[in-house]
Amino acid sequence: MRVGLVCPYAWDVPGGVQQHVGDLAEALTGMGHQVSVLAPVGDAEGAELPDHLVNAGRPVPVRYNGSVARLSFGPRTASRVRRWIAEGGFDVLHVHEPSAPSVSLLACWAADGPLVATFHTSNPRSRAMAASSRALRSATEKINGRIAVSEAARRTLVEHVGGDAVLIPNGVAVRSFERASALPGWPGEGGSLGFLGRLDEPRKGLSVLLDAFALMAPERPGLRLLVAGPGDREAALAAVPDDLRARVVPLGRLDAADKARAYRSADVFCAPNLGGESFGIVLTEAMASGAAIVASDIPAFSAVLEGGAAGDLFSAGDPADLAARAGALLDAPERRRRLSRAARLAVRAYDWETVAADVARVYETVLMGDRAGRGRRTGVRLDTGPRATALLRRGSV
Repeated sequence: MRVGLVCPYAWDVPGGVQQHVGDLAEALTGMGHQVSVLAPVGDAEGAELPDHLVNAGRPVPVRYNGSVARLSFGPRTASRVRRWIAEGGFDVLHVHEPSAPSVSLLACWAADGPLVATFHTSNPRSRAMAASSRALRSATEKINGRIAVSEAARRTLVEHVGGDAVLIPNGVAVRSFERASALPGWPGEGGSLGFLGRLDEPRKGLSVLLDAFALMAPERPGLRLLVAGPGDREAALAAVPDDLRARVVPLGRLDAADKARAYRSADVFCAPNLGGESFGIVLTEAMASGAAIVASDIPAFSAVLEGGAAGDLFSAGDPADLAARAGALLDAPERRRRLSRAARLAVRAYDWETVAADVARVYETVLMGDRAGRGRRTGVRLDTGPRATALLRRGSV
């Protein structure tokens, strides 16, 4: 089938939704579908863009859901959206994060055929969504099939927009991560911790990890911290004591291959996020890499790590607890191996081969409903295995 995917956030700026859409496009293409992706692009000349990507226009930075999102809106963007839909001849249009004031919302308004939406945001107290709920409903009433990447994202949808959704998580390309090797010289005999995330986004929790590292380092003279991700390195690491700076190694933004290698380079991978996460792609990538993980006990992370069975959990925002748990893992290589095995097993449920097949079944369900010409609202239960806990609904819900 011909599938049109819409991403609301700037394609050339790393982010979970962008990665999800890109990986889904590749997985669907591998299944034999024809895929086109529409997304804003800030630097169309400098960015490496896939052939299936269509530029929706330059984005502008907007504070959204505890972060800075780069969105594209307005008459010119709306015209590009309408033209892309008209020329695409899509069997299914699949928009992501239609609650964001960007390309996906415009695509909902412009759509005149089968429409699927994936909701990523976890923010039950979102003022932006509450203020724009009427506009959102005018767009989302066209949606035939709704997907939420987590229970937290589903609750946010129910509270602010209404209706329900099938739970289908973010995917991960398991094979590409499990085959990676460590970076040269890592992890080293003195032990190493790892972090991957945007350095200048407080909710990613790097400051908590840096405080934990400062607590651990005096007792562990060989311990090093590997920090990967975009952002101002100097500003992010300014709080590190001078005598520890040489033991904190910033790598900056990594491509997919080096990112996989970074996960394999840490004895303990740390995910100290403070909240606002609906899923945790960074965790599934680390799990696929076989990392021993210690993560904050926010609901989304606890769910992915199966309540601590596939990785240790610490009290979110507590550097002392993070230091204690990371230190205990460093001192217990056999426990690290057990967690690694459990993580590799648990992450199979998130492999893109499984996730993309579930998404394709959503497409098939809404297409069947469209072909049947049902003109009234009809509930259709979709079987997507253990994650199918909700109803797909056709029309206004």
